[in-house]
Amino acid sequence: MNALRSKKAEVRKKVVHEFEELAGIFLYLAFFFCAIATYSMLLLDKFHVSYFIYGAALINALVIAKVILIGEYAHLGKRQEAKPLILSALNKAFLFSLLVFAFHVVEEGVKLLVHGDTVSRAWQAIRIDDLLCRNVIIFSTFIPLFGFRELRRVIGEDNFWDLFFRTGEMAKSDFTGRV
Repeated sequence: MNALRSKKAEVRKKVVHEFEELAGIFLYLAFFFCAIATYSMLLLDKFHVSYFIYGAALINALVIAKVILIGEYAHLGKRQEAKPLILSALNKAFLFSLLVFAFHVVEEGVKLLVHGDTVSRAWQAIRIDDLLCRNVIIFSTFIPLFGFRELRRVIGEDNFWDLFFRTGEMAKSDFTGRV
């Protein structure tokens, strides 16, 4: 009975950790995607507020956050973790943006198939240029995301959060000597 409780507690701990990771990535991406949505509305002189654009940005952030967690579960970019932090972060940003690009291509294809196109017409109708432009933005967004995630991996989760949310002296005194 004790082993069952221990296993349930461990599963609960994993679920909570997974949700926290998803929420953190989602909030980061949601901030950027909503900022881009606002910028595009202003750029296109659409002064009426369209909440659909923000809803789509939030849904996109949630989907991409889950894609990132799937990629991490599949150990995408793990081989590069022994390299300098900047190279590891850039490599992961690139690999994960390719993964998101692949998911977007599949999503667009499925969307067109659902609307009645054939496979060949759906493939031809996919706007690769639009997807590539979106992917450049996603790659640019991923660079700091994976930079911070790699920093957290290297210095430890507790030290990382202490560094950001405790006063500088406290974080500095805890961090010195642990590297």
